[in-house]
Amino acid sequence: MDRYDLKCQPVRGLLVDYLTERQPTLDYATLKSLAAVLAGNFWADLEQHHPGIDSLRLSPEIATTWRTRLVTKTARRRQADGTVITVTEPWTSAPAIKMTVRAFYLDIGEWALSEPERWGQWASPPPVTEAECSVKKLERRQKSKSDRRTRERLPVLPALVRVAIRRLKDATARLDALNAAPLGSTFTVLGDTFTVPKSSVRPDGHPTGVRDAAGERRDLGAEERRAFWAWAAIEIFRHTGIRIEELQELSHHSIISYRLPSGDVVPLLQIAPSKTDQEQLILISPELADVLSAVISRVRDSTGRVPLIPSYDLHEKTWNSPMSLLFQWSISHERRPVSGSLIRKALDETLRASEITDSSGQVKRGHG
Repeated sequence: MDRYDLKCQPVRGLLVDYLTERQPTLDYATLKSLAAVLAGNFWADLEQHHPGIDSLRLSPEIATTWRTRLVTKTARRRQADGTVITVTEPWTSAPAIKMTVRAFYLDIGEWALSEPERWGQWASPPPVTEAECSVKKLERRQKSKSDRRTRERLPVLPALVRVAIRRLKDATARLDALNAAPLGSTFTVLGDTFTVPKSSVRPDGHPTGVRDAAGERRDLGAEERRAFWAWAAIEIFRHTGIRIEELQELSHHSIISYRLPSGDVVPLLQIAPSKTDQEQLILISPELADVLSAVISRVRDSTGRVPLIPSYDLHEKTWNSPMSLLFQWSISHERRPVSGSLIRKALDETLRASEITDSSGQVKRGHG
């Protein structure tokens, strides 16, 4: 709460009590977002424009001017030529902010009935009506935007898949050529010339850092790893439609077998509850099975098992119990999950290599 430098200490204390009351039913990210809306977008904004305000009971004029400020926002946008401009645009988050503030007032009013000594003094009419919280238009716009983005991307998906496969083959060829080259030698692969360092930097005797013809250092091992995980992510995304967070949670135990009434056994991919809080079961096609097999073969240890590793939940800000995650790799002989930022970086590299652009002529980016 102190991030927002609130002047009115009684209201600050109320917000702390309110968040503490809500905390058991919220994850960390949601709690943080709730604090940002109530303390930042609501009360800090009121204190900035109405110094000395100390009550939740807002006059109609103050409530109206606050809602008016939510209509638009000022943002900085980078243009195709690299210049940055400041624009004023509609604030799409305004309905959600209004809904959160209205819910805050309604919660206080309800709690005041059962604990008047604690919440009664703060019970006030909400500064936002139910009609002003309607998100139907916003949802329609978001769906239209999502549908348009899907229509733009579907036609170029085959090209992206081909680029991902080519990048993986090329990266593998370069790494294989490096592993076969003696220390201190020069080798050429796929038309590129590389110089191998004279001393090894890996216990297996195969350095991954080389110099190209321009003298720039290249880490062929890291390039191959990013190319592999980009290919694997793209294939799994297009065959399942899951999100990056769900992809990172896939484990060896996510692959299950189901026996049909006919007696046939089919493989299924079990997706843990995420955004929709509902578990999904996806039929594993032959193409998806090949991808999952390649991932499992890559992450198996010397015993043939997929290692159990802990992972950090960015939403709950807690460590998960060790699991046989499919998206894991070894860094300095330590097994770690493949991070969401690395997956996005690998996807962006593939998109840049594909030279696929959007309607404005800018290279598309991966969002997951």
